[in-house]
Amino acid sequence: MKLSRCTFPVALALLAGLAGLARPGDDKTEVKEQSLEASNGVTVKVRMEGPYTADVPLQVVCYFKYTPEGAKRMAGAPVELDKKLGGVIASLRERGEFAGNEGETLLLIPPKDSIKAKALLLVGLGEEDALSLKVMERVGKASLREAARLGIGQVAFAPLIRDQGNSKLAAGDVETAAVRGVLLAYDTEKRLQKEGLARKFTLEQWNVEAGPAFFDDTAAGVRKGIEEAKVAAGKRSADPYASGKK
Repeated sequence: MKLSRCTFPVALALLAGLAGLARPGDDKTEVKEQSLEASNGVTVKVRMEGPYTADVPLQVVCYFKYTPEGAKRMAGAPVELDKKLGGVIASLRERGEFAGNEGETLLLIPPKDSIKAKALLLVGLGEEDALSLKVMERVGKASLREAARLGIGQVAFAPLIRDQGNSKLAAGDVETAAVRGVLLAYDTEKRLQKEGLARKFTLEQWNVEAGPAFFDDTAAGVRKGIEEAKVAAGKRSADPYASGKK
């Protein structure tokens, strides 16, 4: 088919536009992710994304117990997150209304046009000096149980430990412990449901957020957490929780 003199420049412009979309280096903007399958039908996805860009029903973020010194060290994702929220998290922490004690939780509904998540759950990590893998496993369990209470089956999780100036634990180890806690808590939920002792709840997907520098270590840690949870769940008693039930 011949192109008229009128349509030929238009065609060239369209081709140039398409070529521009494929310029070298554009792939740097793509979100890196890795999906892993866990027990009870859960997909655990490691995603190179921040808590203020994740489009999920529930975003979980973690904070150490508040101190003025700790607040000054905070950088990166939690700073940007709170900026988009208008400073609400800093206000709550400075006023002592969300101190960040271990296992403390607070649910926020983000203002319109602030972040993509429909709900934001703050979870306390406790004292910085007391941070351990056991703490992270308990934080994972607490986060899952809040999701179950809310009936939300798609969750994103960001520990934000490095962004708070703490490098005590390796990124991969943090997620091994947290994912283990999440999956073991969910295993308990499913067992309780079978006995009619818990409301129906299905965890479809648990997203683990990681920065570019820690993506590979985080993914390796998640794989380890999935395997450890599977082994630990397999050793649990199959007897009913309630006495006299079969």
